[in-house]
Amino acid sequence: MRVSVSNILYNDLVGLRARIISSTDPTHLRVEGTVVDETARTLTLAVPGRGDRVIPKMTSTFAFFAPEEIAVEGKEISFSPEERLKRLQRRR
Repeated sequence: MRVSVSNILYNDLVGLRARIISSTDPTHLRVEGTVVDETARTLTLAVPGRGDRVIPKMTSTFAFFAPEEIAVEGKEISFSPEERLKRLQRRR
């Protein structure tokens, strides 16, 4: 399935390119890389030339490129991928 604005919360984020557009930690701002791991509370980005960066979801806003830019508040994805899908299905 192709990732889009309407279904990004239902998809696995691993493999998507992402950029931090806001964060309570100023060292995370504008960090950009590929999502290599996702836990309930963090995203790990592989940043070219800087290694892996672990970013907390709750205090950040992300821009995912799939292929258009999609802004997502970390609070919306602050669950494990499995739990996020269960919660979204219950809302229907």
